[in-house]
Parts: sequence; C-alpha cells; structure tokens
Amino acid sequence: MTLPPEFHDIAKRINNWGRWGEADEIGTLNLITDEVVRGAAAAIRSGRRIPLAVPLQQDGVQTGVIPGRVNPLHTMIAVNLEMFGPDTVATSDDAVTMGLQAGTHWDGLTHVSHSGRIYNGRPADSVTPHGRATFSGIDKARHIVSRGVLLDVARAHGLDRLPEGHAVTPEDLDAAEALAKTTVRSGDIALVRTGQIQRYLGGEKEAYAFPSPGLSLRTPEWFHARDVAAVANDTLTFEIFPPEIENLWMPVHALDLVEMGMQQGQNWNLEELGQTCAEEGRYTFLLSATPEPFVGGVGSPVAPVAIL
Repeated sequence: MTLPPEFHDIAKRINNWGRWGEADEIGTLNLITDEVVRGAAAAIRSGRRIPLAVPLQQDGVQTGVIPGRVNPLHTMIAVNLEMFGPDTVATSDDAVTMGLQAGTHWDGLTHVSHSGRIYNGRPADSVTPHGRATFSGIDKARHIVSRGVLLDVARAHGLDRLPEGHAVTPEDLDAAEALAKTTVRSGDIALVRTGQIQRYLGGEKEAYAFPSPGLSLRTPEWFHARDVAAVANDTLTFEIFPPEIENLWMPVHALDLVEMGMQQGQNWNLEELGQTCAEEGRYTFLLSATPEPFVGGVGSPVAPVAIL
C-alpha cells in the first residue's frame, strides 16, 4: 500500500532532518544534554534499582515470524579447559548467536526506511549486507542515560493490561501523564506500559506477539511536541498490530525513526516498575539504557535499569 496523505502530513509536522546539522547521526538523543542528565540524577531518592530486560534465552519472545530474528542460541565453547596445561587455571567460555533485536532492544535509526530514505534524508541504500549501516549505526548512540518517565496507560485506564486491539492515543498519554503527576519534558525517555508483556511472562508467546495493543499513528506528534529523546514499550511490535489502517504496515516505526530520528524500544518488561511506581506514587527515575555498540548495527540488545 502506498503511504497515504495522512502519513505524509504527519511526517512534515514532525520532521527533524537538518535540525542538528546535515551530518547528525543520533537524532533526538541530542536532546539528552548534560543539564538533562544532572536533572535526571535528582530523580533518585531510594536508590532502588529495577531491571527492565527480559531474559536472553532460547525460548525467548521471537516466534519465527520475522525471518532470521532468532532467539539466543547459547553454546559452551570451553568447559573447565586447562588451556595452559595440566593443573593450571581452567576456564569456561561461551558464545551466542541471536538477532540483535530478539529480546529487549533498541531499534536504531536505520532499522526502517521509506521512500528510499532513512533519518536525516540519507539514502536507504547506505545500509548494505557487508557494510551494514554506514550512517546512523546503533554504535553512534554511545550513551543513553536520562530521566525516564513511566506512562502507565493500562493503569490510567484502571486496567492491568490493555485490550489486544487498543491503539494508544495522545489522549491516553495525557491520562498517563496526569496519573504520573509530572510533565514529560525535553530529553526525557518515555516508557509506555500496556501490560501486554504479561502474555509472554505467562507463557503465551503467540498471544503476546499478535494481536497486540500498541502506539497509534497519532502518537509521534505527541512525543515530538515534548521533545522526547526516546520511547520504549512492553510489546513485540511497538505500534498496534494489526495496524490501524489496513495494509499500512509499520507507519509509526517510519515516523519515529526516519522522520523524527527518535529511537524506539520493544520487549521491555515494565511490570515490576509499574507496580513500584504505583506503590511509591512517583513515576520518574534515572534510566540507564545504553545499547551494545555493534558497529553498523540497525538495532541492539539492551539491559535497561530504572533507578528510583
């Protein structure tokens, strides 16, 4: 399906190409300034640390629908090997093969393209089989540490988990922001909780993947208006799936990554964080979520930690 006029209208309103210069490769991560990080550190009160990643294991979130995006295949390549001779110190080593976006991850700005372009107007064919992403590789996101804000949309609706066909709207984000009693501000990282990952944690892997609630076509403008640095949620597909508009696949990916230059993350486990934030009555924290620096990668695993 050709991208509809509605998509192109939104794209024009949120486009950040050239905002930080023609050579820029990190997009909205530029909004995480030293001042923002100092302010984020002030969100720490108790020092409580909450991990947000799902375990990296062979029975992971991937179902095989996306070709090649395999769950981690973990192999021992040495077990108590006395490498330097008998009665010397023995070592054990292991190796892993996996899709870089198989578990909890960030999508890099080169993960999707549309109309032959990636972020900042660069050609999509700058991503090649052997050269990988020669522009805006995930390794360019060298440090992602900022104030995190949990937008618990499910709780704002009085629900433990959103219905599978729920498209998260700007109005939903407003309600979650009101619940959090804070204002999402420039340089923040927004974590949108739908509760969908409960399906995976409960052993319903297929149901977790599809159908799924997720962000609607209208949400990129909400994040753009607030100058959010990055967004992650607790679903496999990030945006609502199947899509709101029939046969219009991954439009939110294209708006966030290509037009806005805003990284997005999927498969984040926000359950413990949601419970803790509700108990403590505060939804802001220091978030550490730097991706693994795979040179030229179009995405990367991440093990985020929220520090309250």
